[in-house]
Amino acid sequence: MRTQDLIEKKRDCKELTPDEIAFLIRGYTRDEIPDYQMAAWLMASFLNGMSETETQALVEEMLYSGIVLTHEHIPLPKVDKHSTGGVGDKTSLVIGPVAAACGVAVPMISGRALAHTGGTLDKLEAIPGFRTNLSLDEFKDVLARCGLALIGQTREIAPADRKLYALRDLTATVPFRPFMCASIMSKKLAEGIDGLVLDVKTGNGAFMREFEDSRKLAEMMTSVGRAMGKRVVALITDMNQPLGRWVGNAVETFEAIETLHGDLEGDFAELCLDLAAQMLIVGGIETDLNAARHTVRHAITSGHALERFRACIEAQGGNPHVLDDPKLLSQASKQRVITAPRSGFVTGVETDEIGRIVMDWGGGRRRLEDKIDHSVGLRLFAKLGDQVDAGDPLAMAYYNDESKFEEMDARLRAAYRIEESAPKLEPLIKAVI
Repeated sequence: MRTQDLIEKKRDCKELTPDEIAFLIRGYTRDEIPDYQMAAWLMASFLNGMSETETQALVEEMLYSGIVLTHEHIPLPKVDKHSTGGVGDKTSLVIGPVAAACGVAVPMISGRALAHTGGTLDKLEAIPGFRTNLSLDEFKDVLARCGLALIGQTREIAPADRKLYALRDLTATVPFRPFMCASIMSKKLAEGIDGLVLDVKTGNGAFMREFEDSRKLAEMMTSVGRAMGKRVVALITDMNQPLGRWVGNAVETFEAIETLHGDLEGDFAELCLDLAAQMLIVGGIETDLNAARHTVRHAITSGHALERFRACIEAQGGNPHVLDDPKLLSQASKQRVITAPRSGFVTGVETDEIGRIVMDWGGGRRRLEDKIDHSVGLRLFAKLGDQVDAGDPLAMAYYNDESKFEEMDARLRAAYRIEESAPKLEPLIKAVI
């Protein structure tokens, strides 16, 4: 079997067999196939598509390129959640502790911020001392003790995905459903889970901006997961505005902590409650969604979820006192209000631009190796449908680089569309698959 023959076959819109997919993925992971040939195959696949059989084979090869964890030492259902990425999306910091407080073990391997979207690991590392680079033995130990562990992808987990993702990023082949499905599902299935809840974003702050594209991705991932014997549910959720009121690593961690303290108003808390409830359904803890919502709400209002997060923070080397004193989180040296340029109703928000503003001010990264300033962030006062007067606060900016304020002020004002008539608001949860 020759790599160039498989590139030619895909170039000519033919379907590769599982053995041919295995040849490519194993060869590339072992450094036997060079980047330039794999890049050619990625682009041929991107342009000509992949079948369901090819996608399933790709997932399995990437999954078994490394260790697949098991957790027989934990006599609880193992369930995780994955989001396809958005702005202001810090749900993992709430639903992980909530699900753990309700009797679900949550082995969560998360990612970092890239482009305009945030990363769970970066938010956690805004907590002084919090370690996300645990070994697999440490990961399993924390999970057993706390019912919850949150780490980054290790070298042992789906190494084919780590190598392929870097090449996809450089070859403009990231937003392709089969590749996204294989990348997400190979990592998640390697965690040793029994079930998975997917939060598939749609809208101008998502990688899949159109609902139909998001639906197809959700269906593909649920189909792959179920074929591997896992219980999988996908929610398609709106990302046409930032989720919650805060965007940035430390400030989003603060918002998650406030939610765990019982602040359950707004779209962020609404989504957390529904995602956590679905985790209980998938884990077999509850069979009725309304009962599951009641259970997760009680886990928060009783303080049990907060204490689970406290135990996890302490077990992973962080300072648990941040849960009582948010000033212990990374703090920016400057803050200024950004105001509305005109009066009217907020009818649109360029959500991806909000994410890029935080990134360009130092709070995100263009490349995975970039360092970030955890303290940079925005507090958003205006949401879709809100009425504002000229000069009213749109946002409070928290930053350290004064030289960029005028540019960011202008960009944030331009990111809000303000018109005379109120808009028709879309539901937060658009579909459940």
